[in-house]
Amino acid sequence: MRRPIPVLQATAALVLVSATGVAASPQEVDPLVQVSPTGSPFRGATAHGPPCAGVPPGAQTGRNFPGTAVEPWVVVNPANPTNLVGGWQQDRWSNGGATALVFAYTQDAGRTWHQSVQPKFTRCTGGTAANGGDYERASDPWVSIAPNGHAYAMSLSFDAPNDVSAMLVATSTDGGRTWGPTVTLRRDTSQNVLNDKNSLTADNSNANYAYTVWDRLEFPTKQAKKKAGEHEVGHRGPTWFSRTTDSGASWEPTRKIYDPGEADQTIGNRIVQTRSGALVNGFDLIYNIKKTHKVSSRNVAVLRSTDRGATWTSATIVDKLQSVGVKDPTTGKPVRTGDMLPEFAVDPRNETVYAVWQDARSTGGARNQIAVAKSTDGGSTWTTVSYAINNVHLTQAFNPAIRVQPDGTIGVLYQDFRDDDGAAPLVTSTWLLQSHDGGNTWDETKVGADFNMTGAPVAGGYFLGDYMGLGATSGAFHLFFARATGSAAVPASNIYSTTFR
Repeated sequence: MRRPIPVLQATAALVLVSATGVAASPQEVDPLVQVSPTGSPFRGATAHGPPCAGVPPGAQTGRNFPGTAVEPWVVVNPANPTNLVGGWQQDRWSNGGATALVFAYTQDAGRTWHQSVQPKFTRCTGGTAANGGDYERASDPWVSIAPNGHAYAMSLSFDAPNDVSAMLVATSTDGGRTWGPTVTLRRDTSQNVLNDKNSLTADNSNANYAYTVWDRLEFPTKQAKKKAGEHEVGHRGPTWFSRTTDSGASWEPTRKIYDPGEADQTIGNRIVQTRSGALVNGFDLIYNIKKTHKVSSRNVAVLRSTDRGATWTSATIVDKLQSVGVKDPTTGKPVRTGDMLPEFAVDPRNETVYAVWQDARSTGGARNQIAVAKSTDGGSTWTTVSYAINNVHLTQAFNPAIRVQPDGTIGVLYQDFRDDDGAAPLVTSTWLLQSHDGGNTWDETKVGADFNMTGAPVAGGYFLGDYMGLGATSGAFHLFFARATGSAAVPASNIYSTTFR
């Protein structure tokens, strides 16, 4: 499966437009490259699923969308900035997860990409009971790379019918070309439990350490899990954690590091690390039932650790998370995005941490915009800089990803509907915001051509993922994002890459 993927579209230098409307300096942009395969890589895949899942046609519930690639993530190798590794969900299901997670790598800073020899996270990529990958589906692809170039991939793998879910990790020592054995961090077989929304972060100064984090949803009954979800009394969603101290040779037993209490939960846990080594775990803290010291709400929140994850502080709330969701402005049909998931990044020069999320406060609750908050003391205290850093506020903006270059330049990748004219199809645009002054002002550049969101797979709404990928190197941002390439009748989507210099 190692093959170069051809360049699809050459793009000339673009002109940035600042928030004040003044043209800024030209931006050099690499050609847009299609990273994911066209069509399904799994022979015989249909709406009932692929034969490699090991179950009879129709045995899995929901609809499968062969030829869809969604929810991309990407990381730059700190030991070799021309080496990037990305992952995504391949062949999405309507009711959760995908047939497999697929990973790819580049050795020329994204000009050409090659398919990895895939980690065995599901049956369709070689998973079996013997090697620890005996699962029908996977979700939440994640990659991270240590200072010595040692790469990690992580998966939420599961079987939908019998309520089995597991957190799996594999490692690569050759820049993502091949992946080692599958390691199970945690596996739950209870009908009342679901592991969800994982992430993995390699330590930025000590290659022996890497950290995994996720929420583990616990329900009083299976019926509550299926029907009531987060609103069920007795439900809770604490944050769970594991780390390696020997470069992935072994992992510590998984443990709970934060429990918000009964009927409350965390989701979207993600660890970033400051220059001093402090770990900042950012997430959405959901209070579902009013109590004497709380109100029912969603909150951008963080935990901190100054001893490489051995101990953690209690939660600090950054700000409210007041997203109203995303929908087709013409038909009202839902568009599923990461509207409940904040994103975090650090300035590698100091203790500054940034958070971005979707928030509708600047529009009086009418439309989501891109909000940004900032901490200059390693996540201890926070100030919200703006509830709308995107340039056009009369449209819905969603799925922000944030990174910071070594010189402090901030990049935020996101999508919106500003070019949609109210007629079919749902025209969607991709944008990169850049700030050179700590987030106070922003320049904006359009990325590639518009696309039709109604050609995406449908999973709780038109779905290209709960997040997008963005990497940062000296003087460059590496973009890794999904676009719909099909139609409402035959959905399809692909992952694309480009570099802004």
